[in-house]
Amino acid sequence: MPIATTNPATGQVLKSYEPMSTEQIDAAIERADLAFRDLHRTTLAQRAQWMNAAADLLDAERDETARLMTTEMGKTYAAAKAEVTKCATACRFYAANAERMLADEPADAAAVQAKRAFVRYQPIGAVLAVMPWNFPLWQVMRFAAPALMAGNTGLLKHASNVPQTALYLEDVFRRAGFPEGAFTTLLVGSDAVDRILSDPRVRAATLTGSEGAGRSIAQIAGRELKKTVLELGGSDPFVVMPSADLDRAAEVATTARCQNNGQSCIAAKRFIVHTDVFDAFAGKFAANMAALRVGDPMDADTDVGPLASESGRDEIDAQVQDAVAHGATVLCGGEKPTGDGWFYPPTVVTDLNPQMRMWAEEVFGPVAGLYRVSSYGEAVAVANGTPFGLGANAWTTDPAEQERFATDLDAGNVFVNGMTTSYPELPFGGVKNSGYGRELSALGMREFCNTKTVWVGEGAATAGAGAHAE
Repeated sequence: MPIATTNPATGQVLKSYEPMSTEQIDAAIERADLAFRDLHRTTLAQRAQWMNAAADLLDAERDETARLMTTEMGKTYAAAKAEVTKCATACRFYAANAERMLADEPADAAAVQAKRAFVRYQPIGAVLAVMPWNFPLWQVMRFAAPALMAGNTGLLKHASNVPQTALYLEDVFRRAGFPEGAFTTLLVGSDAVDRILSDPRVRAATLTGSEGAGRSIAQIAGRELKKTVLELGGSDPFVVMPSADLDRAAEVATTARCQNNGQSCIAAKRFIVHTDVFDAFAGKFAANMAALRVGDPMDADTDVGPLASESGRDEIDAQVQDAVAHGATVLCGGEKPTGDGWFYPPTVVTDLNPQMRMWAEEVFGPVAGLYRVSSYGEAVAVANGTPFGLGANAWTTDPAEQERFATDLDAGNVFVNGMTTSYPELPFGGVKNSGYGRELSALGMREFCNTKTVWVGEGAATAGAGAHAE
């Protein structure tokens, strides 16, 4: 895939880049390694100063940066501006909280026959981040902010269709004051990842992307004995029970399905509705979806912009047509438009069955599948009946059902009566084929730290007395 900015609203190639040479890659890795030697010795106060400066730059340049993201991958301008603001918020969150998150944790010294015992969190070195295009700033920042604050350095292999956003991220951290090489964008194709991750100067990797990409990264890292964090997408359920506020549920469902033009790992994709309220919810939801305006993502009145690629649009159209061929009913949308740009209308499909691709596959666009269920147990069974487990929504005002959903839904994130989203304050990640490890919160910061046990005794005799080796 060429490394280029192609406007999804027009299909026009605006800017292209040559992939970095082997020599350029090696030089970038060396800079990252050298920068780590300096960065991890700086104080947290100094890193916080640089991170807050990065946040200030993001805020000051929000509109221009948002315009760039919209041009590169098609998200609405309003959504792009919100993404920039969220990144600045994350920078400030980690600047303010890293000292607490990385503080030594005392242990029970007497229980381990020590004078002192504690856990210390220390950075491990250069971390490779392989990132997707759909949230081109945020998905990088949720790794970069905690990693840099911990004292690690970052090597970014971004998606090939958002090169200018990738270069901007490097520039922001450089201008904020971080040492040269602390965060570097590698303009390379996926064929370079094996060589980069195999380099002994690169200590770990994080990836957000497809199952196939995750398996590839995990295979390389396993061979090299390196830590990985993987977020591999999802087919998130949105369960609606009889006690739910249907108007509110249908309103949030519309946003949850079509946020980012439907191209979000944690977008609700499978709408599992109790039969007692199925028809009422389906009518409200389909009406809301049909009312969304599709068009120029720079237009303030646009709700849904184009898909990021022509192949992505062709894929979701093929999934819809496959469902129709196997007996599905389309309540709204479902027809690929002609003309310039890779647009697709908000679509609601019902009467689904296991013969259809949509039953088990992730649909990465503004297409919703409706599933009718007759009980709580059936709702949970359908919700959990996919290989994915990233996010899940449940709508019910019954306190007992809320508690049961929180336990029974097989996902890394469960949101009750609200839309699944990510916050710097909360851990984010999945289970099953949605990956492993966590981003954000203190857990995300510590993923790329050496969790070091420190035991201090009174002397040699005390240290050895009654100790168990291992």
